[in-house]
Amino acid sequence: MSEKRSLAGVDGCRAGWIAAVEHPSGRTELRVHARFADLVAALSEEALIAVDMPIGLPDRIEGAGRAAEIAARPLLPPERRSSLFFIPARAAVEAGAGPFGDSRERRAAFARVTALSRATSAPSRAVSIQGFCLFPRIVELDRLLRADPELAARVHESHPELAFARLNGGAAMRQSKKRRGRVSPDGMAERRAVLRAAALPPALLEGAPPRGAGEDDRLDACALLLVARRIARGQAVSHPDPPGRDAHGLPVAIWT
Repeated sequence: MSEKRSLAGVDGCRAGWIAAVEHPSGRTELRVHARFADLVAALSEEALIAVDMPIGLPDRIEGAGRAAEIAARPLLPPERRSSLFFIPARAAVEAGAGPFGDSRERRAAFARVTALSRATSAPSRAVSIQGFCLFPRIVELDRLLRADPELAARVHESHPELAFARLNGGAAMRQSKKRRGRVSPDGMAERRAVLRAAALPPALLEGAPPRGAGEDDRLDACALLLVARRIARGQAVSHPDPPGRDAHGLPVAIWT
């Protein structure tokens, strides 16, 4: 391998964050950390990371979402585009980051977030439950990157379904990752085959996924490791190109 730094593909999981890591020596490993900061601390200082989490939060949303979502959605067929959730403006995301004491507080927060999202978007848009559930992780990552510009330059937003489609010659996966809320064996088998064909180190795909992560989380992290590899080699593309910036200077782009 030509890269002289560690590479990581990172996805959110039940226990926090799962990373598929490739070191300069070629050694690979899967890691799970409760906090993104702990994951960063466990990697080398110059590690390049591709993560499945929105980066860059505009103060207002014009159109169908952030510029990154608008630019990237056409790369997927209509039946897969819902995996690119609408992410509202910064005020709405921060209002939904929690913590919440109980389900009543959570419902009240969702109502506040929906109102803020409608007030800061044109046309006015509500928030999906899927997007709302991401807000604590989005804000965790956002605060870390805003506090460390050097780290922000090494962490790139990506998306597993886009990664799988590009690795598959531009064709999106035929099988869904989940069916009726459960991981689909057919969907996992299809994605595992694509990763093997892309010369992902086999050890990352063997055995059970780490505790606190599902098989879908593991495969998504592995796909993003291949994105990180291509970013390091100058072979990846940002959507939009060039990336936009939010008011804090964070990039607004999805890399494939």
